[in-house]
Amino acid sequence: MNVGALMGLSLLALLGGYVLYGRLVARWAGIDPQRPTPAVTVNDGVDFVPTRAPVLFGHHFASIAAAGPIVGPTLAVLYGFLPAWLWIVIGVIFIGAVHDFIALFVSVREGGRSIAEVARRTLGRSGFLFFVAFAILLCILVAAAFLQLTAVALTSLYPMRELGLSPEQTLIKTTVKDGVAYAKIGGIASTSVIVITALAPAVGWLLYKRRVRTRWVSVLALLICTLSVWIGFRHPVTLPPMTWMFIISGYVFVAAWIPVWLLLQPRDFVNVHLLYIGLATMVIGLIGGGWQGVTINAPITHLTSESTAALGWAWPFLFVTIACGACSGAHALIAGGTTCKQLASEKDAPIIGYGGMLLEALLGICVTLTVLGGLSFGEYKALVWPQDESGHLKTGNAPLAFAVAVGKILYAGLGVPALYGTIFGILMLEGFLLTTVDTLVRLARYLFEELWMALHPNPPALLRNRIVNSGIALSGIALLAFTNAYQAIWPVFGSANQLLAALTLLTATAWLLKRARKIWFTALPAFFMIATTMTSLTLLLPRHVRAGSWMLAGTNVLLLVLALGMLTVVGRRFRQRAPSTRTPLDAEAPAFDP
Repeated sequence: MNVGALMGLSLLALLGGYVLYGRLVARWAGIDPQRPTPAVTVNDGVDFVPTRAPVLFGHHFASIAAAGPIVGPTLAVLYGFLPAWLWIVIGVIFIGAVHDFIALFVSVREGGRSIAEVARRTLGRSGFLFFVAFAILLCILVAAAFLQLTAVALTSLYPMRELGLSPEQTLIKTTVKDGVAYAKIGGIASTSVIVITALAPAVGWLLYKRRVRTRWVSVLALLICTLSVWIGFRHPVTLPPMTWMFIISGYVFVAAWIPVWLLLQPRDFVNVHLLYIGLATMVIGLIGGGWQGVTINAPITHLTSESTAALGWAWPFLFVTIACGACSGAHALIAGGTTCKQLASEKDAPIIGYGGMLLEALLGICVTLTVLGGLSFGEYKALVWPQDESGHLKTGNAPLAFAVAVGKILYAGLGVPALYGTIFGILMLEGFLLTTVDTLVRLARYLFEELWMALHPNPPALLRNRIVNSGIALSGIALLAFTNAYQAIWPVFGSANQLLAALTLLTATAWLLKRARKIWFTALPAFFMIATTMTSLTLLLPRHVRAGSWMLAGTNVLLLVLALGMLTVVGRRFRQRAPSTRTPLDAEAPAFDP
């Protein structure tokens, strides 16, 4: 199968999904461009800030497009090309993008409140407590895994000989381990991150205080990206992984409580240009590779004992392993945490919510085609699923496999030297990672603030303090990240992530039902994802017990208990809901109702 033809088919499918189905979903939800949004009515200059659609799209996409659609498909293509590709395309159009849009829309209509708070207003106090506890736990799981992945990416080394370079070259800094010369690929990404973060406040000042036109700030963002990479080549920063984890923890702690325009949003705005360029380059590289005759180097399906031993049955584990590439519950936390507070008009909700998720799915498709087109299936398994001499699986390196595959695809399709392509892959991965870690800590801060308000009408001033709640969130993340590798967290994260998507869809279904609107487009995806994720968590539990992974086993049990509690509340509400008690179509709360 030609990778260029598959890329073209994928683009048509996603575009058709937005035009034909995305617009229908927006109409069924009832968007109203004339209705003032919370960003407009509150506009406190800290969290509620009306933001131009291109800027907000960049922030939203940079926040949702993390390592999930890169690492997930890289792991899941062990099942073969077709199962992974089909689930990403079909899943995102009918489940993932619907989930992201409806989460954003409902949060906007509920005054910029999170989905957890919407659950309280729709399902009652018990529904809120179950939901917010589940959401906080997921934030901690995701941020811990991505904090680990960030440190791995920033310290990546790759043999010079695999890049076709001699140890005597002077283009890139090297180090020698066990007599082998390695390129400091991660060091370049480290310097790039430092430069972009240092210049972010200036970008925020230009965008939000001086109101400079977006296109001019975009030019500046591209210059900053270019400068950061150039400095990275000359001065790569190489630190131990643990040191990077401490540094990143300090950064995200500060980013979680200072005004959103000062660091988080402008850093994401700058970084997203690198992500856009990376995604566009991958698409062009795949099309160019197809023109050169590059094909998929893997079985169409590989539903064998090998894939089952490594990952589990294709259902449910293919779905939860791909995770964010097709559907992600964490996106509801972002849509209902930061994005809804910055949406200037409801007319922007479909392109940001539905369209943003389609773009993330495009990334997942590009990763699938790149990994299986750039690497032979044997090379892929050696990097991602290596085995020891006795045939037991060892820990692989999915991020490195992705970066190497990017280098090979860009060389085949565009003639870019493998060194530059591989570094580009690492830079892309790092860009997606850090933007999500800082956003998740801020979201966890929001959720803790809402939790204290639900538990006590007037909580102590200490629990209303932004810095304190940021510290509480970071403490849980650090506890997991510093004691577990991301490989151990990933299966639980994938299951919990999509189960949260199911719970979000159920909450939205109850919200729509109360307003006498169509519910099937949220209810059916919710039921499918509940069946898939509850099955995966149930099957994972004995694995953790046999392996002696008691922390993960306990987390697994807690997730199941919280999910069952939430499902019980939703079921009770649905049984109690009679047509005569439904709210008329337009009788909704004002844009902001404190």
